[in-house]
Amino acid sequence: MIVIGVLNLQGAVSEHYGITKKAIKNLNINAEVKSVRYADEVAECDGIIISGGESTVIGKIITRRGIDKTIKEKKIPVFGTCAGMVLLAKKTNFDQELLGIMDIEVIRNSYGRQVDSFEKKIKFLDRDFFGVFIRAPSLKDYDESKKDIEILSEFNNEIIAIKQGCNIAISFHPELTDDTFIHEYFIKEVLKCVE
Repeated sequence: MIVIGVLNLQGAVSEHYGITKKAIKNLNINAEVKSVRYADEVAECDGIIISGGESTVIGKIITRRGIDKTIKEKKIPVFGTCAGMVLLAKKTNFDQELLGIMDIEVIRNSYGRQVDSFEKKIKFLDRDFFGVFIRAPSLKDYDESKKDIEILSEFNNEIIAIKQGCNIAISFHPELTDDTFIHEYFIKEVLKCVE
């Protein structure tokens, strides 16, 4: 059985929890989803989801609680949405603590403030998906020399979803839709990584 942990620090935690549970049911696999807050709980997970919220605050808590070390030492796959995308980056346009496990550079709030939030149909891989953008970051750059990097989605010529190894960073909020496709995609990646 695999365990997917939803980091319960800030943001749409309950939405991620609910849609992950639904994704597991759709995939008909032996898995469970847990809400996790501390390093010892994270250590019991096969995959971690980091939701949106204030990336500076989440980064400080992750570092203070040693969650960053646990993720890196155990090489736990991470799926980051919005603020989670920022935290996965090696570099951002703001001085803050990062997990830094993906060779990407992210620009915080590049789609504007809360009032500029929008919803748009996008392509994720070869499938239509409804993207919900709330103070969303965008990808400024990535290390093209890394063979394990794959672009998953683009919008207006900007990369909004990227994968490196078992980690996935996306700028929008799939948990705010009823579509389990992206969560199922992450769970399948976790299954590949734990084999």
